[in-house]
This record gives sequence, structure tokens and C-alpha cells, in this order.
Amino acid sequence: MNITGHEAEKLKDPTGILTGERYEFLIDIDIPEDDEMHMENGVFIKAIVAVDDKGTRIVQYHLYEDTTNKLLDFELEEEELEMVKAYCIKLLEQEVI
Repeated sequence: MNITGHEAEKLKDPTGILTGERYEFLIDIDIPEDDEMHMENGVFIKAIVAVDDKGTRIVQYHLYEDTTNKLLDFELEEEELEMVKAYCIKLLEQEVI
């Protein structure tokens, strides 16, 4: 799995219930053809990242088929999830959102 691009935005909490900040990342990934997650139309990850006194972490993520936005019933392996988390942290540290 390779990360090929992203879109990100800071989410607003109109209720004021959540502590810290939340960000939504749409991460484009390239998956080899021999991987079970491979889709002809491509795959992207929608991840919600929390930044608060507990640190920076992915609080939720889902995989979607590109172009159809169909929710996929797959989970990332631990090292893939760590790669996505490191990618998000790097972007937040660079303050490009």
C-alpha cells in the first residue's frame, strides 16, 4: 500500500462536547493488484484524527472504493494503520491543513 495523495480539513464541533481538535482526512492509496483490497476503481481512506491531551490518534477510519464511494468491508493491517497515522501527524505538524 502506498499513499498517493490526500485532502484534509479541520472539523468544527458545534456542540462543544469534544475536547481538542478533529480533522477529516481523505487519503488516496495505491494497492497492488494481488492484494485482496485492490479495486479496479481505486481505494481511499476516510479517517478522523483527534488531537487533544491524549495525543494525536486516529479515532475512526473506513475504506471506500474510489468513484463509487462504496464502503468496503476491509480493515487495515496494524503497520498500514501506523503508516496512515504517521502521514496524518506529519501533515498536522507541517500545518498544511
